[in-house]
Amino acid sequence: MSDNKIHVYFMPGMAANPSIFDGIKLPADTFETHRLEWFLPDKGMSLEDYAKKMCGEIKHKNPVLIGVSFGGMLVQEMAKSIQTKKIIAVSCVKTKEELPKRMLFAKYTKVHKLLPTGLVNNVELLAKYAFGETVTKRLDLYEKYLSVRDKHYIDWSIDQIVNWKQTEPPKNLVHIQGEKDAVFPIANITDCIRVKNGTHAMIIHRARWFNDHLPTIILE
Repeated sequence: MSDNKIHVYFMPGMAANPSIFDGIKLPADTFETHRLEWFLPDKGMSLEDYAKKMCGEIKHKNPVLIGVSFGGMLVQEMAKSIQTKKIIAVSCVKTKEELPKRMLFAKYTKVHKLLPTGLVNNVELLAKYAFGETVTKRLDLYEKYLSVRDKHYIDWSIDQIVNWKQTEPPKNLVHIQGEKDAVFPIANITDCIRVKNGTHAMIIHRARWFNDHLPTIILE
């Protein structure tokens, strides 16, 4: 009976679609997985309100929420409105204190508002924003992953990230961070499971690590 299974909801990172989780396989006898997708925010919508609306997509009680990057911030906000078994933030931050200095600088100078987000159809530029990587190879792959290319959504996402207000992480949060994450450097981050050589896009490139470790992390 699926009622006995643990329901796991996956939330992709900024501009990404759920195909970033294609490599993740959890044992079907224990887990049932579901994928969430970004919707376009209303004008002036707060991250808190966006999270409450996204909670409407959660169809099971006490789920596990797994979010990547900005999606990791979102699931932490969602957990303020619904009861969760566990929250797992990947390639993410837990509080505003863990944001890198350049993002804090952007918050106070508003320099992020000058970013050329009108060029969101340029996949190389979008990959730089979303994954912190300069992409020269496998562009077609990134084209597949990064399909949310609405300028308003990208502007809103960047603004929500640099202005995130969280000071205390949720109690049932597990944070998984790559040691080579270029977007959220591990130097700023405490109390996390470190993935050796893991980059910001490790959910794609290190799927085997997640398949080996996620079941235990969820059940602990």
